[in-house]
Amino acid sequence: MAKKYSKEKLKKFRISIKKRMEEIAEDMGDIHDGILDNGNNREGLSQESVFSVHMADAGTDSFEQEKNYILMGRESDYYKNLEIALDRIDNGIFGICKICSNLIPEERMTEVPNATKCVSCKEKEKLNTEYFGLYEREEYPEEDDFLFKRAR
Repeated sequence: MAKKYSKEKLKKFRISIKKRMEEIAEDMGDIHDGILDNGNNREGLSQESVFSVHMADAGTDSFEQEKNYILMGRESDYYKNLEIALDRIDNGIFGICKICSNLIPEERMTEVPNATKCVSCKEKEKLNTEYFGLYEREEYPEEDDFLFKRAR
């Protein structure tokens, strides 16, 4: 069985994660306000009258609206991942790599509290994905031939 973080360190991680969650909730509130505002800071203009002002302005407003939806989705996903990290603390598996079962370094868990893999396993996973992704694409058959010849 892998080593685990002490109760004191887990308490510090929990406090840090909750603080991040509060910051994210505040950011999501700001983004939500931007969505409701519809990116339109001009007085007296409704959604329908934006087009009468200028089409480029309407395009900018539409872009800002879409960007806010994307940011809201990203923040929401990160918030959920932090909730899962709190669950891992409760279940006694926080900071344990799900691949090699070694303790993930404290520095990594401090910076990426939702991490489930140590850096080494994450790099191996990424390299495998990139390597196998090459074979899934047929855009570079000459590279496939090169790799095939090297494998012999």
